Amino acid sequence: MFEIFYQASCTNYLFQFEEEYLETRDQYEKLLKDGALLYEQVPMVEIDGMKLVQTNAILNYVAAKYNLYGKDIKERALIDMYAEGARDLMTLVMRHPFLPSEQKDSDLTLINNKAKNRYFPAFEKVLKSSQTGYLVGNQLSVADLHLLEAILMIEDNASQVLSEFPYLQKFKLKISNIPRIQKFLQPGSPRKPPPDDHYVKVAKEVLRF
Repeated sequence: MFEIFYQASCTNYLFQFEEEYLETRDQYEKLLKDGALLYEQVPMVEIDGMKLVQTNAILNYVAAKYNLYGKDIKERALIDMYAEGARDLMTLVMRHPFLPSEQKDSDLTLINNKAKNRYFPAFEKVLKSSQTGYLVGNQLSVADLHLLEAILMIEDNASQVLSEFPYLQKFKLKISNIPRIQKFLQPGSPRKPPPDDHYVKVAKEVLRF
């Protein structure tokens, strides 16, 4: 996987892979020259003889391959709906480090307000009506992984954000205790830390934005 922005990915939780980070402009330009990036952007995943770009296409393929994408078309529609909601929230968090310093405090307040007043109440309602503790059906799906990652990302800046959401608290505990996910969340795992100043600097240099 060639990746420069912090991306939540079910691939991180569920199977082993080799990951390569872009650290120089030359690396990025080589990928462009080789025709590896269809739309001249990352991430890109090489899997099953394909070079896949576009985050949603990558995640949906991996989810389907590893039985994380529902049992029928209705379940897949719900999984997409919940996953996209979680991604909307994560996108707010991912863009935060790239904002000018004078905007960061107000932006962080905005992120936390949207989490507490828009996204988390919606997911709380879904989980309250769930008979299994999963967002969709009776087994783990990519939507559950997206929601867990969104929760963890928000908690990096607001540790008590779930205090008013008992069903989300139970959900976080349930999903986090799945053995492979539990292992992935331990210190020293491949899970990426929140972007720091060095990460932002490299991203801007490599992608020139």
